[in-house]
Amino acid sequence: MIDRATVDRIMDAAQIYEVVSDFVTLHKRGVNYVGLCPFHDDTTPSFSVSPAKGLCKCFACGKGGNAVHFIMEHEQIGFADALRYLAKKYNIPIKERELTEEEKVAQSERDALFVLNQYARDYFCNSLHESAEGRSLGMAYLRSRGIRDDIIQKFQLGYCPKSGHGLCDEALRKSYTRENLLKTGLCYEKEDKSLRDRFWGRVVFPVHTLSGKVVAFGGRVLSAATKGVAAKYVNSPESEIYHKSNELYGIYLAKQDIVKQDRCYLVEGYTDVISMHQSGVCNVVASSGTALTHGQIRMVHRFTQNMTVLYDGDAAGIKASLRGIDMLLEEGMNIKVCLLPDGDDPDSFARKHNAEEFRRFITEHEQDFIRFKTGLLQHEAGDDPQRRMELINSVVQSIAVIPEAINRDVYIRECSQMLHVDNRLLVNEVAKRREKKAEIDAEQRAREAAKAKSQQTETTPSDGGQTAPADGHVLSTSSVGWGTQPTASAEATSGGTAAPPTAAGSAAPLPESLIAPQQRDLSECYSYERQLVQLVVRYGERRMFEGATDEEGNELPPLSVIDYITSELQQDELTFHNETHRRILAEAVLHQVDPDFVAEHYFINHLDPAISKVCAELLSDRYQLSKYHSRAQKILTDEERLDELVPQIMMSFKLAIVSEEIKQHLRMLQDPALASDKARCSRIMTRCGELMKLQNLLAKNAGERILLR
Repeated sequence: MIDRATVDRIMDAAQIYEVVSDFVTLHKRGVNYVGLCPFHDDTTPSFSVSPAKGLCKCFACGKGGNAVHFIMEHEQIGFADALRYLAKKYNIPIKERELTEEEKVAQSERDALFVLNQYARDYFCNSLHESAEGRSLGMAYLRSRGIRDDIIQKFQLGYCPKSGHGLCDEALRKSYTRENLLKTGLCYEKEDKSLRDRFWGRVVFPVHTLSGKVVAFGGRVLSAATKGVAAKYVNSPESEIYHKSNELYGIYLAKQDIVKQDRCYLVEGYTDVISMHQSGVCNVVASSGTALTHGQIRMVHRFTQNMTVLYDGDAAGIKASLRGIDMLLEEGMNIKVCLLPDGDDPDSFARKHNAEEFRRFITEHEQDFIRFKTGLLQHEAGDDPQRRMELINSVVQSIAVIPEAINRDVYIRECSQMLHVDNRLLVNEVAKRREKKAEIDAEQRAREAAKAKSQQTETTPSDGGQTAPADGHVLSTSSVGWGTQPTASAEATSGGTAAPPTAAGSAAPLPESLIAPQQRDLSECYSYERQLVQLVVRYGERRMFEGATDEEGNELPPLSVIDYITSELQQDELTFHNETHRRILAEAVLHQVDPDFVAEHYFINHLDPAISKVCAELLSDRYQLSKYHSRAQKILTDEERLDELVPQIMMSFKLAIVSEEIKQHLRMLQDPALASDKARCSRIMTRCGELMKLQNLLAKNAGERILLR
């Protein structure tokens, strides 16, 4: 782990203009620089770089951040690797945390396995290109498939001699250990305890991790060299460094094209990927014949949420893949399906067409997955009532896993028309399945929480339900409507003073939320939440109400922006919906007592890239005030009007929550089924009335809303 001091040195040294200009041609425009965005097909300069703020941002696709974020996005590498890249650029020595003895041993073992795989890759490549057997068998096979030499080198293809012990003999002679040859799966042990090459007599396909390390291999049988071998493909077994569920063939070479095209093509085999690259279509990965896993899906989701699955028209293969597609839907991916012409798979089709023809065919023939599945199963079911019932259940299950409510509603309406089923029936069935899934998830979370609480009780003394961190701050957790919030006590947050004054408080705690979690990011409440976090990041340590007095004329102690926002949320038992927002506020509370704490500097250089990326977005401005307007009239900045701005946004946040809850209650009252339940109807009406009174009180205190832009 890179220590904090080294990270700060790297961040201070990295000049955003110098970093970006290594990859983008920039032109000066005012105080900033602009250029064509490297993250999408940009025709007019929409990528802006601000040397003063140390930030970049594309105002077309939205990508940007500080220098580390830019390198992470452009090179498709992790946070630590991006820091190492910048450290190398600016000649800063990396000082990493000293590992424990156990960590050193584990790291050494992993490194040894990667080194051995790299040696094996080079051995296979040399065998393919340098040995007579490799050229006559391996190279002849690849060329018979139409694979060019440059593509062979790009994918680092190789050949393992048919002797069965060439690799293991050479590796042992080079001092690689027998144990590691077995651990990586490059060799296996025979009954007589001798070693045998796993990939003997096969063309070898290295499998790379996202960062380019060789983590495993796949071998394709050559009948001329391996007569009597039944398995067409042999793959490396699971190991300490290789987990099938977390790897996709071709992802290392495809990641930048996936980002640029904002779409990923999913195929089945190694040669499908290779042939598509050769035809010019590079945003493609392969599942290598295995069922998709959540780990693989999330890997692709890092780069795009749009995926097109390419099938060769084999009905059995398509049906076997349906479950994996449901997993893609559950992860929030936009899935399309494209059937290739009869007799063609992605490999053969790519060899017949160039990139433009390939993409045009996909665009013209791809279908949305839900519609594709409905049509496929509908054709199979025919007029059989039992088969139709199974069809409807299968389609409902696929729709139910989609996280976005709007998308579910669209699919329900279309499937209702296609299947000639009452729309309300589908709505109810989807709701039942989602409720059942929510119950299962809630039970699972409850079990995990109980287990964590039990472990905490065993390891920490009882302190009345509060946990005291090392720095003396006391954190508590309240279960409230908008989420669960770690909050600091009034004494801790304000340096021992009483709770801060409220510019306009509410009469009672706000209600438990009825807003569906998947709708919250789109609600007005979330917009104000984001503005409050923006205030914390920009001005968190700034003091408010300096020189303010109470009704009796007594001077009140000034408050920081962090103190005020925290106190107001505590007062109504509120919290932020977004987890990253909650973490930002909690860390701001804990660290504002640190000497020389500046919220903007602390969060933009945060060690967690998720936090630093969000804060970079919050610190980016689309426009800047012109010098003419600054001279012509005195325009107050946000910082100069914090005493007015922060309370107004906080009040608007509370008002938006109450207003949204009222809408939810009124929707409930419109449900015809509620008319028969007078007791429940009465309770909802009573609660709605209470909310309206609270809304009036908040609206009266709110005044005009002031928005951050």
